[in-house]
Amino acid sequence: MKASELREMVPAELQTALDELFQEQLNLRFQKSTGQISDMTRIKEVRRDIARIKTVMRELELAEVE
Repeated sequence: MKASELREMVPAELQTALDELFQEQLNLRFQKSTGQISDMTRIKEVRRDIARIKTVMRELELAEVE
């Protein structure tokens, strides 16, 4: 997910995407601990996508204050 794509979303969509990524991160952690994970790089991608969404959400918060 690119930051430019995220900036086009409304806050409700961002929150939904964030919730889905948290759920995926949880599932990936379980897969890793049981040795069932096939793509280890997906963990890193999900973590970075979560950070991107949080950054965009914070930018929106700061834009509302000004």
